[in-house]
Amino acid sequence: MKLRVLGCSGGIGSDSDTTSLLVDSDVLIDAGTGIGNLKLDELVQIDHIFVTHSHLDHIAFIPFLVDTVGFLRTKPVIVYATRETVNILQNHMFNWLVWPDFTKIPNMEAPYMQYEIIAEGEVIDLDGRMITPLPANHVVPAVGFQVNSGRSSLVFTGDTTTNDALWSVVNTIENLKYLIIEAAFCEAKRDIAIRSKHLCPSLLCAELEKLKFHADIYVTHLKQGEDELTMREIQACAGKFNPRRLLKNQIFDF
Repeated sequence: MKLRVLGCSGGIGSDSDTTSLLVDSDVLIDAGTGIGNLKLDELVQIDHIFVTHSHLDHIAFIPFLVDTVGFLRTKPVIVYATRETVNILQNHMFNWLVWPDFTKIPNMEAPYMQYEIIAEGEVIDLDGRMITPLPANHVVPAVGFQVNSGRSSLVFTGDTTTNDALWSVVNTIENLKYLIIEAAFCEAKRDIAIRSKHLCPSLLCAELEKLKFHADIYVTHLKQGEDELTMREIQACAGKFNPRRLLKNQIFDF
């Protein structure tokens, strides 16, 4: 089982794209601008999109993906999200005003896209690849995901802040190998991080102290222009965990 980082930045710009992770060739976790780097034959293979939450940097390319490949496929792209997130997608994106409702195109019997409601703790088994929504603490309803190959697991927190509920689950994952966790702001913007329910270095370091298993830790969602500063601040307080910066096009084998 492989995961490829298509985008992991807190913004866009030269060689930076927002969050999107490709599992094998057919599963996406979030659908930020990183999808735009895939070739058409790669886009057509995507059958499943798991959405952490409804913020634009995580969903912006769902409409373009479905519009691009829908007529080339024989089955719908399935979008997995919580009931709250699906409601937001229906009401505010696929609403015929911002974008067509592809659950009704070309018709309701054979649509280009369909929704699958998920809930925390529910295991979705895709041919032995087990994906489980995890608790997240953000300003909109949100989840993270555990991706379990059976051999080992990768946890992606999604956007979150201080979150004891997450660690109570993560600390039961005995085959945990990789942890991808966010830090959206540098320490000088701690107040903004708290108000927007993100992490900054001091908050991230406090969260990592709750982790009971060893894992290779990677930091995502860094803001351009302060990314290097933020990583230095993280290393200063969390050096014993050896957190590394998540990189675009990085591949995890697990």
